Amino acid sequence: MFSLIPKEMIFFDLFDEAAKNAHLGALALVDLLENFTNVPDKVKKIKDIEHAGDKITHTTIEKLNQTFITPIDREDIHDLACRLDDILDRVDTAVDRICLYKLDRPLEETRAMSQCLVRSMELIREMLPHMRNMRSPEEIRLKVREVHRLESEADTLERQALVHIFEHETDPIYVIKWKNIIEVLESATDKCEDVANVIEGIVLKNA
Repeated sequence: MFSLIPKEMIFFDLFDEAAKNAHLGALALVDLLENFTNVPDKVKKIKDIEHAGDKITHTTIEKLNQTFITPIDREDIHDLACRLDDILDRVDTAVDRICLYKLDRPLEETRAMSQCLVRSMELIREMLPHMRNMRSPEEIRLKVREVHRLESEADTLERQALVHIFEHETDPIYVIKWKNIIEVLESATDKCEDVANVIEGIVLKNA
């Protein structure tokens, strides 16, 4: 039955804004790992981006609590907003620990992992506009598969990085520090996969 009550469409704008902000965080991570200078300043930049993401998430949830008619299920709105925020949380945690641990150089594998994250965020940003009309489910599936492939690639890079530090580093404290950071970075790509799965589920449900 056709509804005469207009649905609140601002949520799609907020999703776009959150994904754009997370993409900026991923790009800032690449900049840090590929040009390992002025690390505290670059960490602060990423932290500022993460704070901006928190504000977008809070705005989305506040708007959800104030809205009677939503364009998609309320739980889907809440789930997607929080999962987008999770990506930046992982990036912020990783770079914060790089600064905290006073590491003097990045691992090559972490640079490649950050590139996987950037590409995953690009795909997520390409997927989100399809939620406005709930069309092109097959195109969504193709992009979701690519996000899954990138997550698998990040898994492989994580294993390679762990092998590298276990085989070539003699300082156990250094090994522990990088092992922690590598695992957090890999979890960021896991979160991208979660977001892609949520978007696919929403589009398939509402197509």
